[in-house]
Amino acid sequence: MAANLTPQYLKAEEAYRRAASTEEELRALEIMLREMPKHKSSEKLQADLKHKISRAKHELEAERKQGRRGHAVRIPRQGAGTAILLGGPNVGKSSLLRALTRATPEVAPYPFTTRTPLPGMMPWEDVSVQLIDTPPITADVLEPYMLGLIRGADLALLLVDLGSDDGIEALQAVLDRLAATKTRLARESSLDPDDVGLSYTRTFVVPNKIDLPDATVRLELLHELLPLDFPEHVISAEHGTGLEALRAAIFAALGVVRVYTKLPTHKEPDMERPFTVRIGSTVLDVAEQVHKDFVEKFKFARVWGTHVHPGTVVKADHVVADRDIVELHM
Repeated sequence: MAANLTPQYLKAEEAYRRAASTEEELRALEIMLREMPKHKSSEKLQADLKHKISRAKHELEAERKQGRRGHAVRIPRQGAGTAILLGGPNVGKSSLLRALTRATPEVAPYPFTTRTPLPGMMPWEDVSVQLIDTPPITADVLEPYMLGLIRGADLALLLVDLGSDDGIEALQAVLDRLAATKTRLARESSLDPDDVGLSYTRTFVVPNKIDLPDATVRLELLHELLPLDFPEHVISAEHGTGLEALRAAIFAALGVVRVYTKLPTHKEPDMERPFTVRIGSTVLDVAEQVHKDFVEKFKFARVWGTHVHPGTVVKADHVVADRDIVELHM
C-alpha cells in the first residue's frame, strides 16, 4: 500500500468497501485514483485502480442498457452502525433478530423461512444499532445481493447451530461459499492491499442454542474441528443466554463515540439524541452531521467532556471522545 495516503483517499476506500451499487463503486474508485500519491511504489495499485474503474464503467453501461441496477437489494443504513446476521438454515438468525430488536420476523422450525433481508433496530443505552436478518447460505445457495450487504456492514454475526449434529458442516459451507468470492469474513474490516477488490468484514462467531442437549459437546467439537480466528459469543437466542454481553460487544465493535450537541443560546445540551461518529473523528466531523452550514461557516467550538475542562474552546481538528458535549459556533 502506498504511503502518505490522504484522508480523502482513506474515506473513499471505506466508501468503496461498503459500496452497494456499481455507481457507488465507480465514484469511490475515481476518488481513490485521484488521491493516490503518484510515485513508483504506487504504480501497481494505480494500474489496479484504473482496471477496476474501466470494468466498473462497462458494468454500469451494461446495467443502464438493460434497464437494471447492480446489487438489487439495498437497505439504507440507520443508527450507530450495521450488523448483518449470517449462517446456514435454522441457525436462529430470525430468533436473534426478534430477541434483540422490535422486528417480528417469521420464526419456524424448517429451513429457508427467511427469504428476503429484514432489518431491525437494536437499542443500546441511548443509541440504536441496525441488525439485518438474511436468507441462509448453503453449499448450493448464495443470493448475489448478499455480497453487497456483507461488504456494507460494520460487523457480521456468523451464527452456528449447536442444536444439530450438522451445525459444523453447515458453518463450513458458509465459509466455503464466501471464500469463492471476493467478500470474506475476518477479525477486522479491510481491503486487501494487493487486491483492492478483495474485501473483509469484521466478524463475530455466535454459537447459538447453547441451552439444548449436547450443545456443550458440539461447541467443544467446533473448537476442535473448525477453529476460527473470530471473537466468540455463545448464546441462546430463545432463552436470552449471553444476549446482553453480545449486545454490548456489537456496539463496541462499531468503533463509534457518542457526541451530544448544545446550542449557544441554551443552558442544557440535548442528551436524548446523540450523534455517532467514528473513533478518532473531529469536531468538524460532528459539524458535518449536524448541518453543512456548520462546516462552511465554522469558527470554533466549546467542548465539555472527560478529557477537557468544561467549556474548553477548540478548533475544528479537535478529536472528540465518547459522551462529549459540543457547542458549535459559526
